[in-house]
Amino acid sequence: MRLIKQEDFIFMKDILNKATQWLTPSFDAETQKEINELIAENSNDLVDRFYKDMEFGTGGMRGLMGAGTNRINKYTLGRATQGLSNYLIQNVHKEKLSVVIAYDCRHNSKKFSKIVADVLSANNIKVFLFEDLRATPELSFAVRYLNCDAGIVLTASHNPPEYNGYKVYWSDGGQIVPPHDNGIIEKVNSLHFSEINFKAKEDLIEVIGKEVDDAFVKASVKNASLSDEIDRENLKIVFTPLHGTSVVSVPDALSKAGYSDVHIVEEQKIPDGDFPTVKSPNPEEPEALKMATELADKIGADIVIGTDPDCDRLGVAVRDTSGNMKLMNGNQTMVVMTEFLLRKWKNEGKINGKQFIGSTIVSTKLVNEVAANYKVETKTGLTGFKWIAKMVKDFPELDFIGGGEESFGYMVGDFVRDKDAVTATLLACEVAAYAKQHGSSFYKELLDIYKTHRFYKEHLISITKKGMDGAAEIQQMLSNMRNNPLTVIDGEKIEYLTDYQASTRKNLITGKVTNIDLPASNVLIYQTESGTRIAARPSGTEPKIKFYFSVNTNFDDDKNATDTENQLDSKIQRIIKEMKLN
Repeated sequence: MRLIKQEDFIFMKDILNKATQWLTPSFDAETQKEINELIAENSNDLVDRFYKDMEFGTGGMRGLMGAGTNRINKYTLGRATQGLSNYLIQNVHKEKLSVVIAYDCRHNSKKFSKIVADVLSANNIKVFLFEDLRATPELSFAVRYLNCDAGIVLTASHNPPEYNGYKVYWSDGGQIVPPHDNGIIEKVNSLHFSEINFKAKEDLIEVIGKEVDDAFVKASVKNASLSDEIDRENLKIVFTPLHGTSVVSVPDALSKAGYSDVHIVEEQKIPDGDFPTVKSPNPEEPEALKMATELADKIGADIVIGTDPDCDRLGVAVRDTSGNMKLMNGNQTMVVMTEFLLRKWKNEGKINGKQFIGSTIVSTKLVNEVAANYKVETKTGLTGFKWIAKMVKDFPELDFIGGGEESFGYMVGDFVRDKDAVTATLLACEVAAYAKQHGSSFYKELLDIYKTHRFYKEHLISITKKGMDGAAEIQQMLSNMRNNPLTVIDGEKIEYLTDYQASTRKNLITGKVTNIDLPASNVLIYQTESGTRIAARPSGTEPKIKFYFSVNTNFDDDKNATDTENQLDSKIQRIIKEMKLN
């Protein structure tokens, strides 16, 4: 018989104490029933639900749905909203506070949005609640359009069906950043569930829709347009919303921009929180766009675009030099769209040293080279689009041209302050239509960029480590990389180890250490003398550790594109094997 250690006994006692608090009158009968069943039948699941409180990560609060402090439910959402309400009341000195709320196609999102609206209104805060599901970028737009003090969207982005989430936006339309994020979290953490006010004041809840929709689409079309002379009717587009919210905005935006040859994947057109035709509704994964690319081959389409459930990120597939559909990675799409935006600004005579491009520490450095070619600065922030939005706010004297991140997110101009798959879809189509009209293609434009600079190839792997033990494993992996750094990889000396948690960059060859002026974040980046980069960080929204690889080489001939890419892919695979990550 295995003896129970005292620390295990104390730990389980603490878990049970937390769980039994959910059997008090502050919680409804349905919740109490679920908790009682967990206590009686499933100790492991009980531990996972109560060993910690749901936390705000890079994308807000996101997790599995169900009863418990570490789950998305009426009470964790209510607590977060009560904390936000308290923070707004104490820190925003206005007579009438207002918040706009949107939600996606996920299970319970509509129900959750009303619960959140109820709590806000109970605290005398005016609520603008979208009548039905809407894209996340439209929520960001609506915050400023309606002059709100904050915004909330109920979404779990591209996570599996059992997840939901909650993202908070500030008055600038960007996701919350310091000091507001920490301030809100402090308010939330200090609250007992019994302090949540669920008693709605219905007269403070206003349902919104068409007016904001029309304004958002109009702004998207205006910002994404590259030229009045583009032949948009000659571009054949396949679009899939992957059962998500984008079906309510992307087709309308494409139509208003002048694209008439648009084919939506019928099997994936209807919003459905089960995402029945895909393993994962993530346009980063080729399998998610399989039905779309098959349709493209059937009808001879030029470009395929798929968006994730809340329509903030997009996957783009285009014809390669052999005429086959090829899924671009987020870095490639970002580089091409940035090149074309810069070209437009230059042609219009608007580049004068007071513009910038936004990127992140784990995104390709090629975008920096592209911007530098136009004498435009690239500002680099931490992972998470909220940091790019913060750049816009922090540098009001500069024009934000555009910016993106490797995880298939892009933002065009500053009318939206989050990654925006509606406007980015339009921009990708603008690039493809312009290129086709001039005897080129989206892919050939990418190859031209490679010839001007270097051929860059990036790769991402995510390793899932679930639960409390998994979280500890992830931290141990990062600790090993930090304290016992690699010195050579694939025959190349590692020159720099950048530790964003310590805010230092160390030259491993000379020993010189320099400081980094960015907020602390648990991210490590190795860089070799030739520019090979390996980054590692824990996901802020999923139980995963992510590894980002970037390699590059000279490139001068389109005919060698496939061979060059294969060589770089082989190099990445050698590195993965050497690091024992496969």
